[in-house]
Amino acid sequence: MTDAVPTELLADRLRRAGEHAAEQGTDVLFLTPGTDLRYLTGFDGSSHERLTCLIVPAAGHRAPPALVVPSLEAPGFAGVPLEALGIDLVTWTDGEDPYLLVSDLAGGPTRMSVDDDMPARHVLGLRHAFPDVPQYLGGTVLRELRMRKDPAEIDRLREAGAAIDRVHRRMGEFLRPGRTEAEVGADITAAIIAEGHAEAAFVIVGSGPNGASPHHDVSDRVIEAGDVVVIDIGGPLPGGYNSDCTRTYAVGGEPGPDVKETYAVLQEAQERAVAAVRPGATAADIDAAAREHIAAAGHGEHFIHRTGHGIGLDVHEEPYIVGGNDLVLTEGMTFSIEPGIYQAGRWGARIEDIVVVTADGVERLNTTARDLVVL
Repeated sequence: MTDAVPTELLADRLRRAGEHAAEQGTDVLFLTPGTDLRYLTGFDGSSHERLTCLIVPAAGHRAPPALVVPSLEAPGFAGVPLEALGIDLVTWTDGEDPYLLVSDLAGGPTRMSVDDDMPARHVLGLRHAFPDVPQYLGGTVLRELRMRKDPAEIDRLREAGAAIDRVHRRMGEFLRPGRTEAEVGADITAAIIAEGHAEAAFVIVGSGPNGASPHHDVSDRVIEAGDVVVIDIGGPLPGGYNSDCTRTYAVGGEPGPDVKETYAVLQEAQERAVAAVRPGATAADIDAAAREHIAAAGHGEHFIHRTGHGIGLDVHEEPYIVGGNDLVLTEGMTFSIEPGIYQAGRWGARIEDIVVVTADGVERLNTTARDLVVL
C-alpha cells in the first residue's frame, strides 16, 4: 500500500457501504480486488484466478465483514488494518472451494451484489454457490459514496491536477514538426512519471486528421508544420487518484482563420459548462451548456461524445456529464468538462479540465491556459 488512508476514514466508508446496501435491499456486497476494494480497505492489488473477496454485509445483517484470501497471498494484506476495521481474515488453500467458503460466511442472503468489475470466473463461481440468490451490480451501492469526494480525496485530485499541468507546461520540449506522434508520446510518458505520477495511464497525441478521433492513441504519423494537435494525458499518483487533462496545440505557426474561429467556439462552450457547475444543477444541465453553444455555431454534429466523466480512483467513474442524466450535483462531486469539435479527415480540438463542485459553485483543478497554444 502507498499513501495510506486513515483507518477511521476507511471504517466510516465501510459502515456507510453497509447502510447503503441495506437501503437498496441487498443483503451482502461482494468485492474482488479493484478500486472499490481499495476505496473501502486501502488494499491496492489486482484480481487473479484464485478468489480474493471482501464480504460486506448490509447494516443489520447478522454476518460480520470478512475477507476471504488464498493462503499464499495472505502476507500481502499485512499492511491492511483488518482488525481495526472489524474484518475477519479467512484463508483457503488450493483444492478447497472458495465460493462455498464465501457462501458459509455470508449468512444466507436473499439478494446479493457483486462489484461492477469482478472477473466473470468469480461472478459465475458465486452464482454457482448461491444458485437461488439473484445477483445485482454493486456499483449502485457504492456510487453514492465514491462520487462524492471527501476533503482528503479532493486534495489528492488537486495534486494530480497540478502534476499533469506541469507536464502540459513542458509541451514545448516535446511537440514540434518532424517528430512522430509516438516519439512525442514517449517523451510525455516519461514526463508524466517525472512529475510525480505512478504511471502514465494514457497518452493521446492526435495530430492533424488524427485529432478528429477522440480516443486516438499515438501513431507513426510525422507531425507537420501547421498541424493542430490534441494532447490528452493522465494517470494515477502513488495514492491512486488520477489526473486527466486535454489541451490543443498549433504546431509550427499560427493556425488559419477556420481553426481560430472554431476553436473560439469550443473555448466558449467549455467556459459556459464550467460556469454552470453548482450544487442543484444536473449533469444534463452541464452537458447542455456546452452542447447548445457548439450546436448554435453550426458544429453540433462534430461534438460526438458526452461532456464529461467523474474521476477519482478510476479515470472514468460516476457522475457522467451527459444529456438525459438528471443526477443533481452536490458538493464534493468531481468530474471532467471536456467538449470537443472534430472535423473528420481534417483536424480536431478538445479542452478538458477536472472540476469539483463546491458549496456555492465550482473549482477548477487544472490551471494551464485554455487558449490554442502555438508552439
